[in-house]
Amino acid sequence: MIVLGSNSDISLAFIEKVLKEGQRFPKVYLFTSNVDKTLKLANHIEAKFDQKCEIIEFDLTKKNNYQMIEHIDSDLVFCASGFLGKNTEEGLFDIENTMKIVEINYSKLIFLINFFAKKMEAKGKGTIIALSSVAGERGRQSNFIYGSAKAGFTTYLSGLRNYLYHKNVHVMTVIPGFMDTQMTAEIETPKPLTAQPAQAADIIYKAYKKKRNVVYVTFVWWGIMMIIRNIPEFIFKKLKM
Repeated sequence: MIVLGSNSDISLAFIEKVLKEGQRFPKVYLFTSNVDKTLKLANHIEAKFDQKCEIIEFDLTKKNNYQMIEHIDSDLVFCASGFLGKNTEEGLFDIENTMKIVEINYSKLIFLINFFAKKMEAKGKGTIIALSSVAGERGRQSNFIYGSAKAGFTTYLSGLRNYLYHKNVHVMTVIPGFMDTQMTAEIETPKPLTAQPAQAADIIYKAYKKKRNVVYVTFVWWGIMMIIRNIPEFIFKKLKM
């Protein structure tokens, strides 16, 4: 199993869910830009599930040598890589902040997923599960940089799914709404609309086993985004969302 964005709360929850269900792998490859933090995660998984892990230092904001990961292969890739960034008025126009949001959520990330997608295509099997966001469903003033990156990522996954379907490789897009994670720790979210990592992992795992194409972590978000997507632009642009 290959995990991109291994320090995400949802990554740990999904790894635990898969292993609790009895799946085992030659190795779980944990991609991270923070090795010290990931080492605790690796030790936890190895001790609790007797599952070997290998930590791969890979920072999407830097130039990476893909030859160093040529040996890595798996029939399951789970991607929870993400960076919310600063969505203040100043942050939305900050060059460094914008570049980091776009690189981690889209421009550098798709190269890494393509790398493993190519391996799956050659084998003629495999599953890629990747988290996008409801933020990519429609651009909003509060996070339009992050939202635009996620919109591009959602479209990329749709196209990749279409391409790999003919190669017997499945791509599943996960659309979370509010999640109670480290990433949103400083944001006050409404509890009825906020999912816990374990809850999300359970929903994602069931969808993975059923080979779903697109899954909303909580169904209520499907309805919310359906409404938001269909608000006429001349009205929507006046709203503060």
